[in-house]
Amino acid sequence: MLEKYDIEVDMAESAELAIEYLKHDRPDAIFMDHLMPGMDGLQAVQAIKGNPQTAMIPIMMYTSQEGELYVGQARALGAMGVLPKQVRPVDVSKVLYELHLLPDRRDMNEPALLPVELTDDGATAAVTAAGAPAERNAPPAEWGRRVEAAVKQQSVDLRRFVVASLDSFAARVVADLRHMMTAPPPAADIKPLVAPKRSPLWPWAAAVAAACVMAGVCAVLLASSREDLARSRAELAALRSANADLQRTRTELAATVKDLTAAFAATAATTAGAATAGTGVAGLSRSEPVPYGEMPFDRSRLDVLRDLLSKLEAQGFRGAVKITSFAGLFCLAGNAIDGFVLSSANLPVSKCDLIGNPFEESLSGQQRQSLAFANLVAGVRQRTQGAITVAFDDAGSTRPAAPYPPRSESLTAGEWNRAAAANNRVEFAAEPAPAQ
Repeated sequence: MLEKYDIEVDMAESAELAIEYLKHDRPDAIFMDHLMPGMDGLQAVQAIKGNPQTAMIPIMMYTSQEGELYVGQARALGAMGVLPKQVRPVDVSKVLYELHLLPDRRDMNEPALLPVELTDDGATAAVTAAGAPAERNAPPAEWGRRVEAAVKQQSVDLRRFVVASLDSFAARVVADLRHMMTAPPPAADIKPLVAPKRSPLWPWAAAVAAACVMAGVCAVLLASSREDLARSRAELAALRSANADLQRTRTELAATVKDLTAAFAATAATTAGAATAGTGVAGLSRSEPVPYGEMPFDRSRLDVLRDLLSKLEAQGFRGAVKITSFAGLFCLAGNAIDGFVLSSANLPVSKCDLIGNPFEESLSGQQRQSLAFANLVAGVRQRTQGAITVAFDDAGSTRPAAPYPPRSESLTAGEWNRAAAANNRVEFAAEPAPAQ
């Protein structure tokens, strides 16, 4: 998107390579990703702003994270602003104007065509304004845009002139006809000495010609409108078909998630009852699914932890609550630069761009839990004076709760991702402290 504005762009695959690049290069601006292998974007911004040699380079963050908390962190470390990953071209243009990387629009109103004069040998030469440099080195694309704009403007002016001329001529013909029809007849007792003159035929011929021209213009406009209408109908039909597919896929996924949630709840209740028999905390262990792309320790998992800790405090529990996150391996579409999304449910698994969980792998320890989650854990530790503690663990994809289907030519991404959704989960378990 930046290269479309004729901006020279250098890329760095990681924050470490970007800092190494800045040792010998000074760009006009830096666009910094948030989640990267190794050092993340916020750490890189802090390092760049902490170096006097690079502190004055403006930095724009772009990330999939949402919320004022992240924006405040980025600005506090020195970032100029934050762009979302699904960025629109108009947002990029606004940022480039703020960074003074694009000229002001008011400076781009030079004439598209230059006057010419004849030289002594009959050739033509462009005439430039006094003191203005000749634009011989203008790129062909710029000349093409200027000529196209000039032709469009001339076409609009010509059409306006033709329509105005026809309206004026038609008004004059109508006025002449009305005058002829309203003129008083000669007196009955006075006989004209000469034969009356016949009305000239040219007004009628002109009116017919004007009507023919207007009919031709209307025919051309009607044909163009019909083509546009047919094209719009085709696009609308395609959009309705795609929307129907999306609605059907959404219904199937909702039904699958509902069934899996019920199955997980039953399995977790059974497992928790067997594991904690005789300890007085039976039924307090459970498993919660995590949709792809969500932070593991946040949202519905926050409510589960709050309910679990409330029950444990009421029972006078002493011990640890172990929270383990497991990663499902999803069938994804996309790439490492633009990001990955879940593949269409009807897509064969053999055509998936990636089978894995890059979002889970990119999260560090602190990025796996929200601020509210961390506050809840710290609050129960302080409130119970250390009697109840919370421990976190990341088991990756080592222990799938549901087996993945065997790969075959007929296996679809929807079937594969149902198993991946079952395995992408967070498990809560209460472990009592050993008796003293």
